[in-house]
Amino acid sequence: MNGLGGLNKSDNGVVLGMVQLQLTHVETPEQLAAQTQKIVDMVAKARRNMATMDLVVFPEYALHGLSMDTNPAIMCSMDGPEVAAFKQACIDNDIWGCFSIMEYNPDGNPWNTGLIIDNLGEVKLYYRKLHPWVPVEPWEPGDLGIPVIDGPNGCKLSLIICHDGMFPEMAREAAYKGAEIMLRTAGYTAPIRESWSFTNQSNAFCNLMVTANVCMCGSDGTFDSMGEGMIVNFDGSIIAHGTSGRADEIITAEVRPDLVREARINWGVENNIYQLGHRGFTAVKGGAQDCPYTFMTDLAAGNYKLPWEKDVKITDGTSCGFDKPTRSYGDKKRSAAE
Repeated sequence: MNGLGGLNKSDNGVVLGMVQLQLTHVETPEQLAAQTQKIVDMVAKARRNMATMDLVVFPEYALHGLSMDTNPAIMCSMDGPEVAAFKQACIDNDIWGCFSIMEYNPDGNPWNTGLIIDNLGEVKLYYRKLHPWVPVEPWEPGDLGIPVIDGPNGCKLSLIICHDGMFPEMAREAAYKGAEIMLRTAGYTAPIRESWSFTNQSNAFCNLMVTANVCMCGSDGTFDSMGEGMIVNFDGSIIAHGTSGRADEIITAEVRPDLVREARINWGVENNIYQLGHRGFTAVKGGAQDCPYTFMTDLAAGNYKLPWEKDVKITDGTSCGFDKPTRSYGDKKRSAAE
């Protein structure tokens, strides 16, 4: 059920709009300002398009395009004009919005940052991408964990970005912290189409959680992004799917967080997020609550190492034209004066 794309909104529903934004190319502050205005205009379009819409979601790279340019002149800050414009757009249109910026980092490479802003213009969720798409992306690994917030109409809402969604641990962490709706914004191109689809569905089903996902769309003359707005119900079924590849189309649906809550409480078979920590509860009281997974204990201890680790060939970004890093995670970037 999607309420005819959200046209018929129930009392408990949350109407989502996933913007398959036209892929852009930004090299200068002037182009950055123009793209900011394009996004502001699309917020207004979303509101005009559907009066019931609660949250409009823009893809990763909506502001900067896919150039991977780390020029400080076009990086953003939380107190900069781009974020201020997004806040005002949410106020002016009485709508929540999810936005993407490349955030200036004085101590290293920029962060790939996602923001959720409410209809009063307040930043409610601030997330830095934990898993940049290496070796292609130069962004600093995120350091803010996976926030979960109270979203529109009382839903529990989280955000991950693009490649994050290829790690089942990301969706599991969001759900473990209570997320009923997980957004996934992306700039993926066509070769990822199939894996995009089945991971969006598996992230939903394995965690009894709605996933709402969208990529940039169209071509910038070099790259072609695929759109593929996809809203998936907690049972893994696709509620809405933007298969046309039409740039600037807004894919909409109503989702029901109350039914997510109901399933998480009432499902026996395939209540997998509960059963992960309660193995075999039919046989033993409360189920086994140990951790039988070596990769989990090794990662927590800082000893994660694959059996084939020494044979992995691509372990930095040099194959994509980036210098080999010399700074360890957590170390500050040295200034030119040093």
